[in-house]
Amino acid sequence: MIMADYNAPQKDWYLILGACPTDDLQVLKQKYQKLVLMFHPDKQRPDVSEEEAEQHLQRFIDIDQAWKILSNEESRNEYNLQLRACELKQSWPVDAHITLDDMNWDYETECYSYTCRCGGEFILEKDETQEVETVVCCDSCSLSIEVKKGSW
Repeated sequence: MIMADYNAPQKDWYLILGACPTDDLQVLKQKYQKLVLMFHPDKQRPDVSEEEAEQHLQRFIDIDQAWKILSNEESRNEYNLQLRACELKQSWPVDAHITLDDMNWDYETECYSYTCRCGGEFILEKDETQEVETVVCCDSCSLSIEVKKGSW
């Protein structure tokens, strides 16, 4: 089962630093320092246009934000989890979009279920219903469904 994360990252902080998720902190720091020197507002040429100066300032802000997120172990781990969830969601084929109301509740197992066209079952445990949307895999075939908490 794969959980969709709608807090998925909007900016690729690794790309902004020219880094990879496998880079260690020292490599990230070196890349950050190099970019900060290039885009720092105090280091800009006096003859740059106002538009170019704004672009450099925005780039500087993004570089600083990337460093703040990726240099902190906790926020970096959280960001990496968001990236992974986003990758999985994008690469997982979704056969149908349903709501919890479309699923059957089993009081004994405390799970929601939905019958797959292959005859298998999509099973969603109660604690997995906290997400706004969840991708659930069939227990018999490769199909998956996307379950939304409320109505579509």
